[in-house]
Amino acid sequence: MNSFRHRIRSVRSVIGVPALSLLVAAASGCASTDDAPAAKVPTPDAKVTKLCRNLHDLLPQKVDGLERNDPEPHSELTAAWGSPAIILRCGVGWPDAVLKKGTMPATVDGVEWVVEELGNGAQRMTTGGRLAYVELTIPKEQVSRGGAGPLVDLAGPVKKAIPKGIAD
Repeated sequence: MNSFRHRIRSVRSVIGVPALSLLVAAASGCASTDDAPAAKVPTPDAKVTKLCRNLHDLLPQKVDGLERNDPEPHSELTAAWGSPAIILRCGVGWPDAVLKKGTMPATVDGVEWVVEELGNGAQRMTTGGRLAYVELTIPKEQVSRGGAGPLVDLAGPVKKAIPKGIAD
């Protein structure tokens, strides 16, 4: 188990952006002038946005040993680590993947996740049983490293910021 925890690092999410910032980001597209990855910013209701902001305040600077490299457009609802980036988005909808073959549940340090294998070798994981859904996309290059480091690193912040329950 110690080896498992050692392999698993944290994921940081930048969460909760004012509505005006979301409109500006949507209008400007996802183009970036630096090496930051791109991530679509979720548009949850005010209650979920508040929970996501709480999570943002608790996110670690490193996930699975990778330095934070926040995506474009900048938002309190998204975060990223490394390159290619592990990307976190808070306030996403419940994944349709739950109903598909090839998805599997995982519980890491008390946080439930739905794990979906993507066609390109990457994985998408979404929390379940919480009042806000957190999505983590791990690129193929990070998946091949093995371990559940990102999930372990995020479990504490997710448990503290987002209570158990059923999201609307």
